[in-house]
Amino acid sequence: MLSCDGAGVLIVTFVNESPSANQTLRVWVRFARHVSADVRQTLSAMLRCTGIETDCMPSPPTGTGLFVFDAYDDETLESLRSASRNAAVLVIAMVAPAIATPIQWDLLRAGAADVLVWPQLPRDALQVSARLGRWLAVQNLVDSPRVSNSLIGTSDVWRSLVRQVVEVAAFTRSSVLINGESGTGKELIARLIHDLSPNNPRHEMVIVDCTTISAELSGSELFGHERGAFTGAVCQREGAFELANGGTLFLDEIGELPPPLQARLLRVIQEHKYKRVGSNTWQHTDFRLVCATNRDLDTGMVDGTFRRDLYFRIAGWICRTPSLRERRADIPALARHFVSSEWSNNERKEPAPEFDDSVREYLLARDYPGNVRDLRRVVTRLLHRHTGPGPITVGNVPEEERPCASLAATSWPDITFNSAIRHAVQLGIGLKEIGQAATETAVDAAIDLEQQNLHRAACRLGVTDRALQMRRANRAGTA
Repeated sequence: MLSCDGAGVLIVTFVNESPSANQTLRVWVRFARHVSADVRQTLSAMLRCTGIETDCMPSPPTGTGLFVFDAYDDETLESLRSASRNAAVLVIAMVAPAIATPIQWDLLRAGAADVLVWPQLPRDALQVSARLGRWLAVQNLVDSPRVSNSLIGTSDVWRSLVRQVVEVAAFTRSSVLINGESGTGKELIARLIHDLSPNNPRHEMVIVDCTTISAELSGSELFGHERGAFTGAVCQREGAFELANGGTLFLDEIGELPPPLQARLLRVIQEHKYKRVGSNTWQHTDFRLVCATNRDLDTGMVDGTFRRDLYFRIAGWICRTPSLRERRADIPALARHFVSSEWSNNERKEPAPEFDDSVREYLLARDYPGNVRDLRRVVTRLLHRHTGPGPITVGNVPEEERPCASLAATSWPDITFNSAIRHAVQLGIGLKEIGQAATETAVDAAIDLEQQNLHRAACRLGVTDRALQMRRANRAGTA
């Protein structure tokens, strides 16, 4: 029998719709206060027909949940924001389509992962189980070592990207365009897409650096050539598209290709057919295409430096890798990862050193024009200067990279903070909500930076342990 806790939250567990028979999905269901008891009972019976059983709910809500309402108001939207802060939430809007249509985007902005419009019951509960089953499979992959050990970070923007990449990689064969600044991990994303792609477990990823392709040799490099096709062609050669057959072709920095070379890619990308240089025979190749660039291709299409018809062939799915300044909370975890990696590469037997508090603050405050690649360079230099047991200390920071005296006074609030507040104002978010979100983000960041140590997090925020505990308890109670 289904049951509710004191906050009117129902906990359910999927047993027959999860990707594996041995997996269960814990799902909390929150009903808005307007929802009648009859509707709750009817919906509960529908869920029970898909094999859903009750369980206990963690607090605050995490994982995956359902949010059900039949009357839309500001209180409903605020409840959804609280419920979806650390969870993937499927909203069931039990309102007329005329009401639901204009508010669905608001629900997504408030944190909903998807919205089902059910004007009345009964409806097909398999709509719920199918979505939650997919989300479970995606989350299991996100949490698996093959993903978490290669894509380091727990910030919201990074976790959102990883979930997006995992889903498009494991459940589609779509082409993917990865856009982002230099040093943000575009090739790591491409390799993960290849590793998770269905049907190509034993094929390698073929990498083509578009900055090195010359117009004279592009045909041979991309499509291969027949023996005797031109002077010096003493044997047959396989091109990139042929080598990628059955696997993944990664065109790195595709924005650097001049338009004449871009035109040569149109047919092979769309039809997966090509001719070797010197051949009249069409060859078939089956590959997954992943492209990356640090250029703004939208601008390129406007000024004519990038072909519009090529863009729509390569951009079946678009992933944007965030800069390191957008995910500063991940800096400590990334730095520890780089230390461990360097330590193991040198086959050191003693434990890898930690960073003392001053060095950790230095890493957090520093600018990284080269993004994650720049952070790795800095950490490697610190580690190379470090000697003996104990933590890495400020003396290991090279003199030319030490912060100037004015750094602390000028580093905050920076342009990223100002842009985030401006974006919230443009979306119509009120001052109270902005302040609340900023406070909760600061609390989460401090706890993450202090590796879940509440005492150190409270010291970092300048509050007492009791104040931080009460804030977390109040937040859990309103979720």
